[in-house]
Amino acid sequence: MGFERKKIALIGGGQIGQVLAMIASQKELGDIVILDIPAYENPVKGKALDLMEMAPHGDYDANISGTSNYKDIEGADVVIVTAGKPREAGMTREDLLAVNLKIITDVASGVKQYAPKAFCIILTNPLDAMVYAFYKLTGFPRHQVVGMAGALDTARWRAFIAMELGVSVADVAGTVLGGHGPDMVPLPRLTTVGGVPLAEIATKEQIDKLALRTREAGTEIVKLFGKGSAFFSPAWSAATMAESYLKDKKRIIACAALCQGEYGINGLFIGVPCLITAKGLEKIYEIKLTEEENALLQKTIASVKKTTEETKL
Repeated sequence: MGFERKKIALIGGGQIGQVLAMIASQKELGDIVILDIPAYENPVKGKALDLMEMAPHGDYDANISGTSNYKDIEGADVVIVTAGKPREAGMTREDLLAVNLKIITDVASGVKQYAPKAFCIILTNPLDAMVYAFYKLTGFPRHQVVGMAGALDTARWRAFIAMELGVSVADVAGTVLGGHGPDMVPLPRLTTVGGVPLAEIATKEQIDKLALRTREAGTEIVKLFGKGSAFFSPAWSAATMAESYLKDKKRIIACAALCQGEYGINGLFIGVPCLITAKGLEKIYEIKLTEEENALLQKTIASVKKTTEETKL
Protein backbone atom coordinates (compact mmCIF):
# COMPACT_ATOMS: atom_id res chain seq x y z
CA MET A 1 0.00 0.00 0.00
CA GLY A 2 1.47 3.33 -1.05
CA PHE A 3 2.06 6.11 1.44
CA GLU A 4 -0.15 9.07 0.83
CA ARG A 5 0.76 12.47 2.20
CA LYS A 6 -1.85 14.31 4.18
CA LYS A 7 -3.37 17.43 2.67
CA ILE A 8 -3.64 20.72 4.52
CA ALA A 9 -5.76 23.58 3.23
CA LEU A 10 -4.93 27.04 4.53
CA ILE A 11 -7.80 29.42 3.86
CA GLY A 12 -6.25 32.89 3.85
CA GLY A 13 -2.72 33.60 2.69
CA GLY A 14 -1.96 36.67 4.77
CA GLN A 15 0.58 36.96 7.58
CA ILE A 16 -0.71 34.00 9.63
CA GLY A 17 -1.40 31.88 6.54
CA GLN A 18 2.10 32.27 5.13
CA VAL A 19 3.81 31.57 8.47
CA LEU A 20 1.54 28.52 8.92
CA ALA A 21 2.53 27.28 5.46
CA MET A 22 6.18 27.56 6.45
CA ILE A 23 5.75 25.79 9.80
CA ALA A 24 3.61 23.00 8.29
CA SER A 25 6.25 22.51 5.56
CA GLN A 26 9.12 22.38 8.05
CA LYS A 27 7.22 19.91 10.21
CA GLU A 28 6.39 17.90 7.05
CA LEU A 29 2.74 17.68 8.07
CA GLY A 30 1.68 17.15 4.46
CA ASP A 31 1.07 18.87 1.15
CA ILE A 32 -0.24 22.40 1.45
CA VAL A 33 -2.75 24.43 -0.52
CA ILE A 34 -2.96 28.15 0.30
CA LEU A 35 -6.28 29.60 -0.82
CA ASP A 36 -7.19 33.27 -1.00
CA ILE A 37 -9.67 35.46 -2.89
CA PRO A 38 -9.06 35.96 -6.67
CA ALA A 39 -7.45 39.39 -6.09
CA TYR A 40 -4.73 37.66 -4.03
CA GLU A 41 -4.35 34.53 -6.17
CA ASN A 42 -1.00 35.56 -7.68
CA PRO A 43 0.51 36.64 -4.35
CA VAL A 44 -0.37 33.26 -2.73
CA LYS A 45 0.99 31.43 -5.77
CA GLY A 46 4.17 33.46 -5.28
CA LYS A 47 4.34 32.57 -1.58
CA ALA A 48 3.84 28.87 -2.40
CA LEU A 49 6.61 29.00 -5.02
CA ASP A 50 8.93 30.83 -2.62
CA LEU A 51 8.36 28.07 -0.03
CA MET A 52 9.08 25.38 -2.65
CA GLU A 53 12.35 27.18 -3.40
CA MET A 54 13.16 27.24 0.34
CA ALA A 55 12.80 23.43 0.58
CA PRO A 56 16.37 22.51 -0.49
CA HIS A 57 17.82 24.45 2.46
CA GLY A 58 14.77 23.90 4.69
CA ASP A 59 15.26 20.16 4.27
CA TYR A 60 11.61 19.22 3.80
CA ASP A 61 9.47 17.59 1.13
CA ALA A 62 6.02 19.00 0.46
CA ASN A 63 4.02 20.11 -2.51
CA ILE A 64 2.90 23.68 -1.83
CA SER A 65 0.49 25.49 -4.12
CA GLY A 66 -1.59 28.67 -4.18
CA THR A 67 -5.09 29.08 -5.57
CA SER A 68 -8.36 31.00 -5.42
CA ASN A 69 -10.46 27.99 -6.44
CA TYR A 70 -12.07 25.95 -3.65
CA LYS A 71 -11.97 22.85 -5.86
CA ASP A 72 -8.20 22.74 -5.19
CA ILE A 73 -8.77 22.00 -1.47
CA GLU A 74 -10.76 18.87 -2.36
CA GLY A 75 -10.25 16.05 0.12
CA ALA A 76 -8.16 18.09 2.58
CA ASP A 77 -7.50 16.31 5.88
CA VAL A 78 -7.15 19.58 7.79
CA VAL A 79 -8.55 23.01 7.02
CA ILE A 80 -7.13 26.01 8.89
CA VAL A 81 -9.06 29.24 8.43
CA THR A 82 -7.20 32.52 8.91
CA ALA A 83 -9.18 34.48 6.31
CA GLY A 84 -10.57 37.78 7.52
CA LYS A 85 -9.68 41.37 8.16
CA PRO A 86 -7.11 41.75 10.95
CA ARG A 87 -7.77 43.93 13.96
CA GLU A 88 -6.26 47.40 13.76
CA ALA A 89 -5.38 49.84 16.54
CA GLY A 90 -8.52 51.27 18.13
CA MET A 91 -10.66 48.45 16.74
CA THR A 92 -12.44 46.05 19.08
CA ARG A 93 -12.87 42.39 18.16
CA GLU A 94 -16.60 43.13 17.91
CA ASP A 95 -16.00 45.81 15.23
CA LEU A 96 -14.68 42.99 13.11
CA LEU A 97 -17.77 40.84 13.47
CA ALA A 98 -19.85 42.10 10.54
CA VAL A 99 -16.91 42.19 8.11
CA ASN A 100 -15.57 38.76 8.97
CA LEU A 101 -18.97 37.05 9.23
CA LYS A 102 -19.44 37.57 5.49
CA ILE A 103 -15.99 36.09 4.81
CA ILE A 104 -16.63 33.06 7.07
CA THR A 105 -19.95 32.44 5.28
CA ASP A 106 -18.12 32.08 1.94
CA VAL A 107 -15.39 29.92 3.50
CA ALA A 108 -17.92 27.59 5.20
CA SER A 109 -19.69 27.04 1.89
CA GLY A 110 -16.44 26.15 0.06
CA VAL A 111 -15.18 23.85 2.81
CA LYS A 112 -18.53 22.08 3.15
CA GLN A 113 -18.54 21.36 -0.58
CA TYR A 114 -14.94 20.23 -1.07
CA ALA A 115 -13.53 19.10 2.30
CA PRO A 116 -16.52 17.81 4.29
CA LYS A 117 -14.40 15.35 6.31
CA ALA A 118 -11.63 17.79 7.31
CA PHE A 119 -10.68 18.67 10.88
CA CYS A 120 -11.29 22.43 10.88
CA ILE A 121 -9.35 24.95 12.96
CA ILE A 122 -10.69 28.52 12.92
CA LEU A 123 -8.49 31.54 13.71
CA THR A 124 -10.61 34.38 12.34
CA ASN A 125 -11.57 37.04 14.91
CA PRO A 126 -13.76 37.63 16.86
CA LEU A 127 -12.77 34.02 17.37
CA ASP A 128 -15.55 32.67 19.61
CA ALA A 129 -18.27 33.98 17.32
CA MET A 130 -16.52 33.01 14.07
CA VAL A 131 -15.93 29.37 15.06
CA TYR A 132 -19.59 29.18 16.12
CA ALA A 133 -20.68 30.68 12.78
CA PHE A 134 -18.52 28.22 10.82
CA TYR A 135 -19.94 25.30 12.83
CA LYS A 136 -23.53 26.43 12.24
CA LEU A 137 -23.03 27.19 8.54
CA THR A 138 -21.29 23.90 7.72
CA GLY A 139 -23.43 21.68 9.96
CA PHE A 140 -20.26 19.67 10.71
CA PRO A 141 -20.22 17.50 13.87
CA ARG A 142 -18.70 18.99 17.02
CA HIS A 143 -15.55 16.84 16.97
CA GLN A 144 -14.60 18.31 13.57
CA VAL A 145 -14.57 22.04 14.41
CA VAL A 146 -12.44 23.91 16.96
CA GLY A 147 -11.18 27.45 17.40
CA MET A 148 -7.57 28.41 18.03
CA ALA A 149 -7.79 30.59 21.12
CA GLY A 150 -6.85 28.81 24.30
CA ALA A 151 -3.71 27.38 22.65
CA LEU A 152 -2.43 30.89 21.95
CA ASP A 153 -3.65 32.37 25.24
CA THR A 154 -1.93 29.56 27.15
CA ALA A 155 1.28 30.05 25.15
CA ARG A 156 1.25 33.76 26.03
CA TRP A 157 0.62 33.01 29.72
CA ARG A 158 3.54 30.54 29.76
CA ALA A 159 5.84 32.90 27.83
CA PHE A 160 5.17 35.85 30.16
CA ILE A 161 5.78 33.70 33.26
CA ALA A 162 9.09 32.41 31.84
CA MET A 163 10.15 35.98 30.94
CA GLU A 164 9.20 37.32 34.36
CA LEU A 165 10.90 34.56 36.37
CA GLY A 166 13.90 34.01 34.10
CA VAL A 167 13.19 30.30 33.60
CA SER A 168 12.77 28.01 30.58
CA VAL A 169 9.35 28.22 28.98
CA ALA A 170 9.57 24.41 28.58
CA ASP A 171 9.12 24.03 32.34
CA VAL A 172 6.07 26.30 32.65
CA ALA A 173 2.77 24.40 32.57
CA GLY A 174 -0.62 26.03 32.85
CA THR A 175 -3.88 26.71 31.09
CA VAL A 176 -6.19 29.58 30.21
CA LEU A 177 -9.97 29.13 29.99
CA GLY A 178 -12.71 31.20 28.43
CA GLY A 179 -13.27 33.47 25.48
CA HIS A 180 -10.47 34.84 23.33
CA GLY A 181 -10.72 38.37 24.67
CA PRO A 182 -9.96 40.68 27.58
CA ASP A 183 -11.89 38.56 30.11
CA MET A 184 -10.21 35.19 29.47
CA VAL A 185 -9.33 33.27 32.64
CA PRO A 186 -5.68 32.32 33.32
CA LEU A 187 -5.53 29.80 36.20
CA PRO A 188 -2.53 30.67 38.44
CA ARG A 189 -3.65 28.10 41.04
CA LEU A 190 -3.03 25.28 38.57
CA THR A 191 0.11 26.72 36.97
CA THR A 192 3.48 25.13 37.77
CA VAL A 193 7.11 25.86 36.98
CA GLY A 194 9.11 22.64 36.87
CA GLY A 195 6.40 21.07 39.03
CA VAL A 196 6.59 23.87 41.63
CA PRO A 197 3.28 25.76 42.09
CA LEU A 198 3.49 29.28 40.64
CA ALA A 199 2.22 30.82 43.89
CA GLU A 200 5.32 29.46 45.69
CA ILE A 201 7.82 31.25 43.43
CA ALA A 202 6.00 34.40 42.30
CA THR A 203 4.38 37.13 44.40
CA LYS A 204 0.67 37.91 44.18
CA GLU A 205 1.57 41.23 42.49
CA GLN A 206 3.63 39.40 39.86
CA ILE A 207 0.86 36.88 39.22
CA ASP A 208 -1.81 39.61 38.90
CA LYS A 209 0.43 41.54 36.50
CA LEU A 210 1.07 38.41 34.41
CA ALA A 211 -2.65 37.57 34.25
CA LEU A 212 -3.46 41.12 33.11
CA ARG A 213 -0.72 41.05 30.47
CA THR A 214 -2.06 37.72 29.16
CA ARG A 215 -5.59 39.13 28.85
CA GLU A 216 -4.31 42.13 26.94
CA ALA A 217 -1.58 40.34 24.97
CA GLY A 218 -3.28 40.64 21.59
CA THR A 219 -3.92 44.35 22.10
CA GLU A 220 -0.33 44.92 23.24
CA ILE A 221 0.94 43.59 19.89
CA VAL A 222 -1.71 45.46 17.85
CA LYS A 223 -0.57 48.72 19.50
CA LEU A 224 3.10 47.98 18.76
CA PHE A 225 2.40 47.11 15.12
CA GLY A 226 0.05 50.06 14.59
CA LYS A 227 -1.54 48.08 11.77
CA GLY A 228 -2.32 44.37 11.85
CA SER A 229 -2.15 41.83 14.65
CA ALA A 230 -0.03 38.90 15.89
CA PHE A 231 0.92 36.24 13.36
CA PHE A 232 3.93 34.13 14.47
CA SER A 233 2.38 32.89 17.73
CA PRO A 234 -1.14 32.20 16.36
CA ALA A 235 0.37 30.28 13.43
CA TRP A 236 2.42 27.96 15.64
CA SER A 237 -0.56 27.46 17.99
CA ALA A 238 -2.71 26.32 15.05
CA ALA A 239 0.09 24.10 13.71
CA THR A 240 0.32 22.38 17.12
CA MET A 241 -3.40 21.59 17.00
CA ALA A 242 -3.20 20.31 13.41
CA GLU A 243 -0.16 18.16 14.21
CA SER A 244 -1.90 16.53 17.19
CA TYR A 245 -4.75 15.51 14.85
CA LEU A 246 -2.63 14.42 11.87
CA LYS A 247 -0.15 12.40 13.96
CA ASP A 248 -2.66 11.27 16.61
CA LYS A 249 -0.41 12.82 19.26
CA LYS A 250 -3.24 12.97 21.82
CA ARG A 251 -2.18 16.39 23.04
CA ILE A 252 -4.33 18.19 25.61
CA ILE A 253 -4.61 21.70 24.25
CA ALA A 254 -6.89 24.54 25.30
CA CYS A 255 -9.17 25.09 22.29
CA ALA A 256 -12.43 26.92 21.67
CA ALA A 257 -14.73 23.89 21.61
CA LEU A 258 -18.49 23.47 21.55
CA CYS A 259 -19.54 22.87 25.14
CA GLN A 260 -22.61 20.70 25.63
CA GLY A 261 -23.04 20.83 29.38
CA GLU A 262 -19.35 21.02 30.35
CA TYR A 263 -18.68 23.84 32.84
CA GLY A 264 -22.46 24.41 32.80
CA ILE A 265 -22.16 25.82 29.27
CA ASN A 266 -24.50 24.82 26.45
CA GLY A 267 -24.14 25.61 22.77
CA LEU A 268 -21.20 28.02 22.96
CA PHE A 269 -17.60 27.68 21.81
CA ILE A 270 -15.42 28.42 24.84
CA GLY A 271 -11.71 27.87 25.47
CA VAL A 272 -11.42 24.63 27.48
CA PRO A 273 -8.79 21.85 27.78
CA CYS A 274 -9.35 19.48 24.84
CA LEU A 275 -7.94 16.09 23.90
CA ILE A 276 -7.04 16.29 20.19
CA THR A 277 -6.52 12.89 18.53
CA ALA A 278 -6.95 11.37 15.08
CA LYS A 279 -10.69 11.52 15.84
CA GLY A 280 -10.51 15.31 16.15
CA LEU A 281 -11.87 16.75 19.38
CA GLU A 282 -12.16 13.55 21.40
CA LYS A 283 -12.84 14.90 24.86
CA ILE A 284 -13.24 18.08 26.89
CA TYR A 285 -11.69 17.99 30.37
CA GLU A 286 -13.55 19.70 33.18
CA ILE A 287 -11.58 21.39 35.94
CA LYS A 288 -13.12 21.85 39.41
CA LEU A 289 -12.99 25.63 39.78
CA THR A 290 -12.95 27.71 42.94
CA GLU A 291 -15.80 30.19 43.48
CA GLU A 292 -13.57 33.04 42.36
CA GLU A 293 -12.43 31.23 39.20
CA ASN A 294 -16.00 30.27 38.39
CA ALA A 295 -17.14 33.90 38.76
CA LEU A 296 -14.47 34.92 36.22
CA LEU A 297 -15.57 32.11 33.90
CA GLN A 298 -19.22 33.25 34.12
CA LYS A 299 -18.10 36.73 33.05
CA THR A 300 -16.27 35.43 29.97
CA ILE A 301 -19.24 33.17 29.11
CA ALA A 302 -21.54 36.21 29.16
CA SER A 303 -19.21 38.08 26.74
CA VAL A 304 -18.97 35.11 24.37
CA LYS A 305 -22.75 34.63 24.47
CA LYS A 306 -23.28 38.28 23.52
CA THR A 307 -20.85 38.19 20.57
CA THR A 308 -22.17 34.79 19.42
CA GLU A 309 -25.77 36.07 19.47
CA GLU A 310 -24.70 38.96 17.22
CA THR A 311 -24.03 36.42 14.41
CA LYS A 312 -27.83 35.75 14.43
CA LEU A 313 -27.18 32.12 13.46
